[in-house]
Order: sequence, then C-alpha cells, then structure tokens
Amino acid sequence: MPEILLGYGKRRVPFFYDGIKWQILGGDHSPEPLSDAEINSKFDDARLDDLFSPSETVLIVVPDATRRIGTGQIVNLLVRRLIQNGMTPDKMRIIFATGIHRKVTAHEREEILTPFIAQRINLIDHDARDLARNVRVGRSSCGISVELNRALVEHDRVIAIGGISFHYFAGFTGGRKLICPGLASSTTIRETHKLAFDTERLSRREGVGPALLDGNAVNEAFVEAAEFRPPDLVISTFVDSSGDITDIYCGDWKTSHREACDEFRRRATVEIDHRRDLVIASCGGSPFDLNMIQAHKALEAATKACVPGGRIILIAQCSDGLGRDDFLSWFDCPDSKALASRLSERYQVNGQTAWNLMRRCEEFSVFLLSDLPDDVVRNMRMTPISNLLQFEQEAGYVMPIASKLLIKGN
Repeated sequence: MPEILLGYGKRRVPFFYDGIKWQILGGDHSPEPLSDAEINSKFDDARLDDLFSPSETVLIVVPDATRRIGTGQIVNLLVRRLIQNGMTPDKMRIIFATGIHRKVTAHEREEILTPFIAQRINLIDHDARDLARNVRVGRSSCGISVELNRALVEHDRVIAIGGISFHYFAGFTGGRKLICPGLASSTTIRETHKLAFDTERLSRREGVGPALLDGNAVNEAFVEAAEFRPPDLVISTFVDSSGDITDIYCGDWKTSHREACDEFRRRATVEIDHRRDLVIASCGGSPFDLNMIQAHKALEAATKACVPGGRIILIAQCSDGLGRDDFLSWFDCPDSKALASRLSERYQVNGQTAWNLMRRCEEFSVFLLSDLPDDVVRNMRMTPISNLLQFEQEAGYVMPIASKLLIKGN
C-alpha cells in the first residue's frame, strides 16, 4: 500500500492508504526552491537599491515562530544588500510581529533569522500590552483607535516580510497583517478582530472568510490601520512543505500583496466533485501545529471537504499546548450558542477561536492526534486518538497541509 508522511511537529506520522479509496488533496507540487541569485533578481525588479539611503534607519518586520516563510534567507540577502549599498548594521532593526502571541524565544530567533543575523542586528520584541511602546497614530473610519508599536514611527523606512497563505477570517496572511495585528496594541487587535463576529446574529460576519479581501470587514480594518504607517516595501513569499521559498513578490504594500494573494488563490484552489464522510487533515507540522489556536485553522479548512456530520481527523502535535492559558475556560459553555452569547457580551480574540472550534466540533465528529492531555481534548469536544491505524481501511480525503488549501465544490 502507498504511504504518505503527515507533519506532526518536527516529526512525521505515516499513513498507509489504498489509492482507490483515498484521494490526496493538495500534494506538494511546488516548483524548485529559488536560489539566492533568483531572489536578488526579484529585489532588482523592485528597485530595492533605489528605495533606501545609507543615512536612513530601517525597521525590518518579520513574522514570529508560528509562521514558516523563508524569513532567514530573505533577511540575510536583504541585510547584505543594504550593507553593500552603504548602510551600516547599526542603522537596522528587526522586529517580530507577534500580535498577541507569546514572545519569540532566543532559540526561535536563531531559527527564524539564522544565527548570523540574530547575533549582528538589533532585535526588538513587540508587546501588544506594553502601553509605553505602543503609540496612538489615529482612528479608523469605524471608530477604532489605532495603536501601533512606536518603532514603526521611529524609523525612516519600514520593510515588511511575510508569507502568503489563506486566513480563515482575514482572507490571506502577509502584507498589511504584519502591521496590524502584527505590531498593534491588544486593544486595536481586539477591536479589529471583533469585526469578524456578528454580535447580533451570533455568527461569522458576512463577507469574512478565507480568500476573501474585497468586502471583508476585517481585511479592510487591517488595511486602514496599516495606512497610518504603511511599509515602504513588502516582500511576500510562497514556500513549499519544507519551508523553502519557491516564489516571491516584492513591491508596493498594497498592489504587490494583492497580486501575490491572487496568484496563491489560483495555485492553492482544489476542486472536488463531492464531500466525503472522512477527512484526515494535517496542519503540516511545525510551526503550523505549535498550539491549538494555530492548529484549528487546518480543521476549519478540512470542514469544506467533509459532509455535515462526517468525521475529521486533525493531526496537530500542539507542543506549546493550547496557545493561551485561558483558552480552555471558554469551553465551560454548554454549546457554541452559549459561547457566542458570552463572546458578544465580553469579546476576546481567542474566545472567537474557541467559538469557531466548538461549532465545528458540533457540526462534525472531530478526532485529534496530538500531545495534549486526553481530558483537555475532550473538554474541547474532540476525541483523542493515538494513531491512524483504525482509519487505514476506510476511504476519504487526506489533506497534508490543510490550511494552505481552498476547497471548492459540493
């Protein structure tokens, strides 16, 4: 029988399957990784050398440990180009766009940036709750106070580096998300994320979802917030299952990012004839399954390939646990309707994630292969499992990196 290795943290879980009964959705058919010379050519096309003066200070915005976008290769080449053009390393800073995620560890810094960069360039940690480091830059058209990290206004130039993938309510990752929510205050993050939830209908707001940008209230709020301090250059990458860069878009923070999103949608849309009763969905391993808050995005994607009431097996190690100490408390609610009512009264970003997870577990039978304690898994309305052996003789879909797919069809 054929075998497929599914990501589980930094390991792989084998699944033996009958090629007639099982269909692999979105196998890795990526182009060859780009060489340093090819990436530098993309920088040339964006006229990178003309954008920055040696006398200016530059802030380089990069994702945190929950993303794998080829940051190290990009930053190394970028820093070398800036130095080659006369800028000294003391004029550069790198900031991690953590949003409300935890701080990046010393080991993760070197993993993300490479030791060469981590030891030579001044690194800044964003703290969404640090009132001294976040400054109010304006108010959005819907009345949200936009508060961003002070480093954005303290530097002459800003370069934002992000990867392109689907986001279950912001449409796509990358671009404007590096600024908001990446470098926004907890208040701004809460109010912009709240736009994804319709407090009157107690449901997802219309127009909000994966691959949706136009008419998406959350995306539009992120864009509007970023306009108060837009990046001078945005670099957007596509990566393969190993995290190697296979394509890059480089240019204006709006148009270049939109072009990258349009192309990613074209490449990552999978048409199916019908939904199936059983779907095995892997997050793709680390860092996509670092915690449950991140891993649930793969579950959301898998629901588009499964019949209502069907079974979804989610493979997510969750080596960092749930992602928030208070995440499990939301599951004290008896059902998703009660959770939605609680959320509408006292909105929290991770409460919305809990609501989305609970409602999906009510619509489907969800099994979880993880390192989480069994009682925690059951509290989240999922059934813990220790392997995939019981499913090998059945039939269904396998999604090796579920959150990077847009499923279309009936």
